[in-house]
Amino acid sequence: MEVRISEIRKEYTKGKLTQCVINDNPFRQFEEWLNEAIDSKEDEPTAMIVATVSVEGHPSTRTVLLKGLDNDKFIFFTNYESRKGRQLAKNPYISLSFVWHKLERQIHIEGRAEKCSDKVSDTYFANRPYKSKIGARISPQSRVINSRMEIMRAFVKEVFKLAGHEIKRPDNWGGFAVTPTRFEFWQGRENRLHDRIQYIPQKDGSWKQERLAP
Repeated sequence: MEVRISEIRKEYTKGKLTQCVINDNPFRQFEEWLNEAIDSKEDEPTAMIVATVSVEGHPSTRTVLLKGLDNDKFIFFTNYESRKGRQLAKNPYISLSFVWHKLERQIHIEGRAEKCSDKVSDTYFANRPYKSKIGARISPQSRVINSRMEIMRAFVKEVFKLAGHEIKRPDNWGGFAVTPTRFEFWQGRENRLHDRIQYIPQKDGSWKQERLAP
């Protein structure tokens, strides 16, 4: 029997979120929830949906992996000439979304992205798996290619070319550091009366908590 999309639903009953228990610091609250997602064996707990906007105002999304939370900045790595890299070069505003289905939780973060230092990007690249380094060097990320065979041939050619040599980070590949300007923590609840708490930065460096309607 064919299932109608409109009939697919579930009740969220696994938790609740109150301002009595949530951390005053959104970064510490994020770390707590991320650790719980890892402990609960979520698939790809560090996966985050990254949204950028073109100069024409057109949004686009994709999923990348969080690779660090350093000095209250969220770090991910990419090809700077990719679609997101080119859009961020023109418009640095960005949003990140984490979705953890097993825990019935989401976190949404808005902020501003800037390129990481060469030192940060070099350090991360040096610790990548060998084949991932090769892939980063040969892939014209987001560009149209004729076939998968084309990219595989480029991969094999680069492997032979660099055999026995140190693989250096290409200049067009590196990290972005996102400085948040808003957090929203979302916990699924019964009857679609979800818990939503946002954090807004204050001039004194603290964060104001506010409950949002579901």
